[in-house]
Order: sequence, then structure tokens, then C-alpha cells
Amino acid sequence: MSDVTTKVSRLDKKEQTHRHLIDVALKLSSERSFASLSLREVAAGAGITAAGFYRHFHDMEELGLALVDEVGLSLRRLLREARKRVSPGPDAIKSSIESFLEFIRENGNLFRLLLGERQGASAVFRKAIHSEMDRFIGELAIDLERLQQSTGKPLRDPHLAAEAIVAVVFTVGAEALDLPRHKHVGLAHRLSEEIKMILRGSLQK
Repeated sequence: MSDVTTKVSRLDKKEQTHRHLIDVALKLSSERSFASLSLREVAAGAGITAAGFYRHFHDMEELGLALVDEVGLSLRRLLREARKRVSPGPDAIKSSIESFLEFIRENGNLFRLLLGERQGASAVFRKAIHSEMDRFIGELAIDLERLQQSTGKPLRDPHLAAEAIVAVVFTVGAEALDLPRHKHVGLAHRLSEEIKMILRGSLQK
């Protein structure tokens, strides 16, 4: 085996272990809070020693920040793709809600982490999650500005409307975690109506 092949093999193995640590932390944090996890516990779950953990992350806080980055990036990418498929308007709301619930179905552990650690013990962790929430709000505010341009119905404050929508979406999304899949249709309809109510209440008089 050449030196190059050996180096690539080692990099692949390191990447796999890095990914495994994240997956183990996600699984454990879905069962209880991330703050309660120990470094040794996560390392053992990934089949490595505590010393091996430090080859991938400086500490548990850095691992937690990697999890938050993954949650935010995955969800924002999914919602962007949903918005690209349709023009601004009611269909865009419907498409985004369906994509959001799909994300929760497929990534329950990620969403639980985002919900559960907003009031967690780590100030750095809380700040990272609130930053992700601010990104959701910022992107949605831009969408609402485009919506009002296409409909000719200006909103008093797109950013405040976006903040209210994100709060409702994440609250209702928490319910989806424990609902059987066949009940998601009703939940999506309810969420859509609540968002429309926020938008109607946000219109300039």
C-alpha cells in the first residue's frame, strides 16, 4: 500500500470516527439533555477512548457547537430548497411546512437537540442556538418582504412577523415529534392556518 493510500485511509477513518461521535451525541442527547452527557460516555459510545476524543474535539462544548451547526445548516438547506420549488404565496407556505415536518420525521434527534438546549446550562451553547434561530428569522423576513412585493399587501414589520412565525413553527414542531405520521397532515393544516393568521394580523391598515 502506497503512502498516499495509507494517508487517505487514515483520513477516511478519522472522518468516520468524527461522524460517529456526532451521531452518538445526537442519540444520547435525544434521550436526555446534552449538558448531562460526559465526554467519556460519548467516546465509549463511539468505540474510542477519552484520549481519542480529543483528536476530534477540544471538549464537549465544541462537540455541541458542531451539533448545532449541523441542525441549523440541514434545516435551512431543506427550507431553501422547498422555497425554490414554488413562487411566493400560500403554496410557498404549504411547501415549507411540509418540508419542515419532513425534516422532523427524518431528523428527530437533531430537532430535539435544538429545542432542548435553548435553555441549557452552557452559555456558549445557548448563544449558538439563538444565533441559528436568528438566521431562520432573518431568512424568513426576506421571504416575507418578497411575498408582500408579489401580493401588493405590505406588512407593518416583516421581521416581527417572521419572529412570530418561527416561534409558532418550532412550538408546533415539538408536537410532531410524538405524533404518528398519519396525524402530520392535520398538524400541517393547523400550522398553515396559524401562519396565515399571523400574516393577516401583520398587514398594514
